[in-house]
Amino acid sequence: MTSQLTTLNDISDATAQAVATDPANAHFVFRAAGAPEGTVGSVVTARTHRVVVDEPAALGGADTAANPVEVYLAALISCQVVTYRFWAQRLGITVDDLAITAEGDLDVRGFFGIDDTVRPGFQAVRVHVRITGPETAQRYAELQQAVDAHCPVLDLSTGATPVSTTLDVG
Repeated sequence: MTSQLTTLNDISDATAQAVATDPANAHFVFRAAGAPEGTVGSVVTARTHRVVVDEPAALGGADTAANPVEVYLAALISCQVVTYRFWAQRLGITVDDLAITAEGDLDVRGFFGIDDTVRPGFQAVRVHVRITGPETAQRYAELQQAVDAHCPVLDLSTGATPVSTTLDVG
């Protein structure tokens, strides 16, 4: 575990140094591309990785993979995990065990256009973090505040992110 924490320290330090040298080093562009698969499924490629997405049978899919909102929950959880690890190291907080779950409430009337006053996405998301270790509850609350302030995927949900769509018809 110590070498892993040292690696996280090294990554943080190297990144801070690279950004101090040239602020342009802080900018990354992440890309993904997707195509349909099956009735309502898709395959998304990000760098060299494939993410298969499908819907449960009740929503027209073959239930071969997690659906898009479950993939979002997985992205949120995994981002929380890495952010907890980085910030625990940065704040000098020992974490013996970390487990995160998330659930969201979705009303399909918005997606299907049954009621256009209903939001098509989650109406609410609940994240539950279970953390153990030798620190006080106050120290873990400090860690949670740092994570909530710095988790990129949480920020996507709580902040306004401009999204533009270009349609090429061909």
